[in-house]
Amino acid sequence: MKAWAVPSIRKATTMQTRTLGRSGLKVSALGYGCMGLSSAYGEALPKPGGVQIIRDAFDRGVTLFDTAEAYGPFANEDLLGEAVEPFRDQVVLATKFGFDIDLETGARNGGLNSRPDHIRAVVDTMLKRLRTDHIDLLYQHRVDPDVPMEDVAGTVKSLIEAGKVRHFGLSEPSLDSLRRAHAVQPVTALQNEYSLWTRDVEHNGMLAACEELGIGFVPFSPLGAGFLTGKIDATTKLAPTDFRSVSPRFAAEARAANMALVDLLKQIATAKGAAPAQIALAWLLAQKPWIVPIPGTTKLTRLEENLGAAEVELTPADLTLIEEAASRISIQGARLPEAVLAQTNR
Repeated sequence: MKAWAVPSIRKATTMQTRTLGRSGLKVSALGYGCMGLSSAYGEALPKPGGVQIIRDAFDRGVTLFDTAEAYGPFANEDLLGEAVEPFRDQVVLATKFGFDIDLETGARNGGLNSRPDHIRAVVDTMLKRLRTDHIDLLYQHRVDPDVPMEDVAGTVKSLIEAGKVRHFGLSEPSLDSLRRAHAVQPVTALQNEYSLWTRDVEHNGMLAACEELGIGFVPFSPLGAGFLTGKIDATTKLAPTDFRSVSPRFAAEARAANMALVDLLKQIATAKGAAPAQIALAWLLAQKPWIVPIPGTTKLTRLEENLGAAEVELTPADLTLIEEAASRISIQGARLPEAVLAQTNR
């Protein structure tokens, strides 16, 4: 693939803020997803480097940091807790429960576990790892079909009343689960995958429900797990420990076909004096004022590039051009392996 670059990548000057729905929870317009520092993309970044990149993000205006007990397990929360300890009261910490993980050993037992007693025990261990007395935003990572949503939401409500949690969120639920949860404890944020190559939430009622109910939306993988940066093509080697190596959308044939979307981003980026990643993030920011993407990276240059997306203004004409061109591109490959997708939309 021909190397691509722009003469100058714009950087964020003063980070804008957004409010997640009607919750009153104010955060930076772009958050930081910590997962890749400890898991999912192959070898973990050494802890000192992870601490530094999180602090670099804070120094550049990021106030929303996203993690989960499952990332590691536990290592990512521990890393984030150490990194933000000097400025804990100036940031919003979001984490997730829901997988069946041994709280002493970190061993994965397989499957999900959102039993009320387990949620309460998990939160107590999270507080220790995050070095804090409260979690700002607590998500159910995946809906547990064996536990009524009313029981899950009720448990989080009791944790909010106890002061251990401030806000409730869900990740990848069904529309019915979202509404049932919200009826018990108002949901502050929904975290689903959303980007120019994963637009399910536009068609399955999720974005419409967030607007109706006053729920903020936090897209994970806003850069298509790195594909929309333009740094990956059909020949890119993926480590066996990289989840993308078993993701249908990252099969070589799918990547070759999906380069059409990257080419579109490069076209817009050239006209705007920006990077493809900045266009992809700016497009998400332009969809709704209560959308807060959480791109992650291990590199300072990429962090600054991502945050610079907040400075990219896409006009109505730009958005129309992107929409019309993207509608002619058929994205190839499921976004995640079948076994992983089976735990979503419940």
